[in-house]
Amino acid sequence: VWDEIVNHRRLEMFNDSNFTTNVAMQVNPDNVGIDSARAYYSNYLTGFSDIKFTIKDVFGMGNKLVKHWNFKGTHTGVFMGIAPTNKKVDIDGVTLVRMENGKIAEEPDFLDNLEFMQQLGFIPR
Repeated sequence: VWDEIVNHRRLEMFNDSNFTTNVAMQVNPDNVGIDSARAYYSNYLTGFSDIKFTIKDVFGMGNKLVKHWNFKGTHTGVFMGIAPTNKKVDIDGVTLVRMENGKIAEEPDFLDNLEFMQQLGFIPR
């Protein structure tokens, strides 16, 4: 699903076949539901060109999975209200996934936001 959403820019994959209707992405407390998740991730697709999202490893038990991933792209569009910097980002992160009846129900992401902001040039190294 994430390959299609991010690498192929298919936001329509945020649907009730892949996600529970009250999916919680847990980026912030208001980010609940398919429409909210779609709106949040559209920021990445409009903010970054030449996106490459790679899942490096996945493991799990029961209805829980852990994804180790890498995100690469060039900041060429508005991202979360931030004007383009034309800087390249290459960041690793981890997502804890909770599944419900074969659908994604919860996905909090963890990444080094300091490193992300440094790569965008907002914070000196």
